[in-house]
Parts: sequence; structure tokens; C-alpha cells
Amino acid sequence: MRKKIVAGNWKMNLTLAQGEQLINDILAAGLKLEEGQEVVVATPFPYLTKAKSLLQHHPGFYLAAQNCYSEKSGAFTGEVSAEMLKSVGVDYVILGHSERREYFKESNEALAKKVDLVLANGLKPIFCCGEPLEVRQAETQNEYVAKQLEESLYHLTAEQLKDVVIAYEPIWAIGTGLTASAQQAQDMHAFIRAQIAGKYGREAALGLSILYGGSAKPSNAKELFSSPDVDGGLIGGASLVAADFAAIVKSF
Repeated sequence: MRKKIVAGNWKMNLTLAQGEQLINDILAAGLKLEEGQEVVVATPFPYLTKAKSLLQHHPGFYLAAQNCYSEKSGAFTGEVSAEMLKSVGVDYVILGHSERREYFKESNEALAKKVDLVLANGLKPIFCCGEPLEVRQAETQNEYVAKQLEESLYHLTAEQLKDVVIAYEPIWAIGTGLTASAQQAQDMHAFIRAQIAGKYGREAALGLSILYGGSAKPSNAKELFSSPDVDGGLIGGASLVAADFAAIVKSF
């Protein structure tokens, strides 16, 4: 049975004190996770160690970093390696988020290198994929996402793929006022799973967790999560409000 995951991506928000309070409020929300359900918190780099200390004694709660660099080590001022993240107790690393692709021009080739480094250090990548508005309007979203998967993930073995989580982000529905329907989310998730099945086989595809990253919130989480191929969410803004994030987790 594949994992059901709600991951909160704080992005570049909150002070350390605010982040500590947010985690404590989430932990105090009385969330009862069943077997196979996980909550992941992705904090900014400076807060990882503190967040780990707060989460580590709570079963089902895991820590994520929001990115890592595409080289193992070296003279790359300001960057953070997968090995460094491993050393402070990180469990997951978000890779290829739409903001990283758009603002920092991360390529599929660079992301393939990041995936390799994350896996080599025993961490699990949350690999983001998804199409911008012009691609959706042209109705070529399937081809667009298939290329992202092929160029960043298809060099992996089936065994390596077991540690990968995919997050589908309909970029056109994030902060634009447009909304992706549960059916649109399900259609793309089913497409991604079919692509994985075509490359790695049906068993591998059925074991892969695919999260929805399109502005999930308490009001639509239950409908989204009830879709057969939607295994949870990568949550942005709603992850900064403990009550909202807890409500999304409870939507399982």
C-alpha cells in the first residue's frame, strides 16, 4: 500500500520563533495518523535542526528541506548539499518546485543530478512536476509533464524509484485566481501513474505516492484526497496556519 502524505512547504516565511510555535501548534492539534500516513514539514534551511528536535519523537512526522544543490561538495558559496541535509536529520528533500524552475531556471538535467545525490545520501526526494498556463491552454500538459519525468527520473532503477515521491503542481492554478478541479488533478495523477507503469511496470506505479500541489486547502482537501490517484498534498500557504494544515491532514 502506498503512503498517504501531507507535506507543508513553508517557503521563505516565518522567523525561528514563529516556526517553532507553528510546529508546536500542529503537534498539539490531536492528529491521529494511521499506518501509512505521514506528515512532512519543509522548513527554511536555518530552522531544520530545531524542527528536527521538535518532530523526532512524534511517529509519522518527518522533516524536509526545500532544496539542495546539484553537486556533492565544493566551492559553491551559499549552497547546501544533500550530505549536509542528511547530517542534520532531514528525511525528505523537495526538488524541482515550480518556483525553483521559474525563478532559478533549474533544468531537468540539473534536477536529475539532485535526485541522484538525495537518494545516494539515504534521503527521499519529493520531485515536483507540472505545467504553466500556456501549456495547459495549448492542451499539451501531458507531453510537458512526461518530458519532466523522462529527463529527471527515468535513469533511476525500479528499486531507487521506491524512495521517490512525486508532487504534481498545476502552475497555472497557483496564485492566479484559477482553480484546478478535483477531476483535473485526478486526470493528471492517473496520467503520471500510467507513465511510470509504462517505464517501470504496474507494481512500481501502484506503489508510488503522487501528491497534489495546486493550492489545496481545508475546503477542497477532502474532495481532492478522495480521488483514487491523489495520495495527499504538497501544501503552501495553508501550511503556515496550524488550524488549516491540521484540517487538511484530517481530510485523510
